[in-house]
Amino acid sequence: MTSIFDQDLSRNPANFAPLSPLSFIERAAEVYPQRLAVIHGDLRRSWSEVYTRCRQLASALARAGVGKGDTVAVMLPNTPAMVEAHFGIPMSGAVLNALNTRLDAPTIAFMLDHGEAKVVIVDPEFAGVMKQAITLRKQSRPLLVIDVADALFTGPVERIGSVGYDEFLATGDAAFEWQLPADEWDAIALNYTSGTTGNPKGVVYHHRGAAVNAISNILEWDMGKHPVYLWTLPMFHCNGWCFPWTVAARAGVNVCLRKVEAKAISDAIKAHGVTHYCGAPIVHGMLVNAPDEMKAGLPSGVKAMVAGAAPPASMIEGMERMGFDLTHVYGLTEVYGPATVCPKHDEWNDVDIGERARLNARQGVRYHLQRDARVIDAQTMQPVPLDGETMGEIMFRGNITMKGYLKNASATQEAFAGGWFHTGDLAVQYPDGYIKIKDRSKDIIISGGENISSIEVEDVLYRHPDVLAAAVVAKPDQRWGETPCAFVELKAGAKVTREEIVAHCKKHLAGFKVPKAVVFGELPKTSTGKIQKFELRKLAGSAAAIDV
Repeated sequence: MTSIFDQDLSRNPANFAPLSPLSFIERAAEVYPQRLAVIHGDLRRSWSEVYTRCRQLASALARAGVGKGDTVAVMLPNTPAMVEAHFGIPMSGAVLNALNTRLDAPTIAFMLDHGEAKVVIVDPEFAGVMKQAITLRKQSRPLLVIDVADALFTGPVERIGSVGYDEFLATGDAAFEWQLPADEWDAIALNYTSGTTGNPKGVVYHHRGAAVNAISNILEWDMGKHPVYLWTLPMFHCNGWCFPWTVAARAGVNVCLRKVEAKAISDAIKAHGVTHYCGAPIVHGMLVNAPDEMKAGLPSGVKAMVAGAAPPASMIEGMERMGFDLTHVYGLTEVYGPATVCPKHDEWNDVDIGERARLNARQGVRYHLQRDARVIDAQTMQPVPLDGETMGEIMFRGNITMKGYLKNASATQEAFAGGWFHTGDLAVQYPDGYIKIKDRSKDIIISGGENISSIEVEDVLYRHPDVLAAAVVAKPDQRWGETPCAFVELKAGAKVTREEIVAHCKKHLAGFKVPKAVVFGELPKTSTGKIQKFELRKLAGSAAAIDV
């Protein structure tokens, strides 16, 4: 039966517009055209200037034959071009694929092929690896390569493209009349995650999810107008946790940063009045452990967001000592970065630092605009008791969840089984509703904020002619949070050193995926021959593994 509220009342341009973060930069440029938007070395650009450049980029892409549903890849650090890519590329109707700058050439080649990139924009720092990746592509489709010049890059510059970035922008119309997507479900970004196997999976974001997560970021931080945001978090990580769009929504300042180093961070905070920044625990640890003279003059009240691993008590204490306000969030690539937050309560200030650290180390509760986040029994699909003891799997549902995995219907169906997104992370839920991870069922190692597939590393180890069996688990690391620890069982009579195993891995893996510890010996197995990884985790956590 039709409701009386539906009779003669229909959706039309006057009462409905698709949600998209692209509208945020349009408003920033209209309302605050002269306010500072980007800082990069001596470079300063206003929101009006950035918006104009984004429209030029969209127009230039359109004139180059890029349209709706096409993929434009970028291999960029946190520079002005990366900020512009988050708006200009989707303004053309295309999908932004921000590539992880730490990956090796074969992996990048796979992503260019799998995502069917028509264009790639490359920073000079990564020209070498991109040049290799392009030659390793299996597809023969034309690929427009655009070189970005950056005055702050001091290394040798090799042009691998057919046109420079500013030259390419000059071919675009500064008054280009871009359109919001006809459907907010349209793809806006493609991000690759290592998942549970060595083959990266392409996570597809939609405009609606990007917009609501960007707004949720504002709400979680009570972010006022014109924040000064320091780009310590790579923008290739889940589109910088959607913060390029968040900063535009608040007409804030993007303080760009090519290299994440303690002095560069400290100097930027002091020089530009930084109010907010995000990062893995290692980033915050850099500041906490920096020399006192370097930290002298840091302003108090800076808001810092941490994810990737639970912040240890020493970090929380160190941040408090500096006068920084630390917020702990949790998420995955599939949920646009952070999708739960650990809100602090006033009464937490009355407990000792150890208890405060325990409370703040939990993964917390759902983001404002995420529909739900719960710990659920994967067999019954019922929520576990809120007792802080019963284990289940963290699951999400709502707008801050991916469209699915590109060209992988079976993985998408499995991820969304029962109407929830299955994270694979095992956790408990406390009486106050706060979630706490206990284990990672997918055996993903999170090192410095990067996901490392243990299976991918194991596959490389098995390629060594003297390796009989191998298993890789996370080893706690004070600097990186976790690093890969390899347990290797050699064939009878074989003699291999740790250095040889590491050298073998370096031939096939990106540097951050190479095991930092190697232990030789017979691996514990079940009666059916399955390696007992839980035993290996105990060994890795007890410092029995020897660092290389």
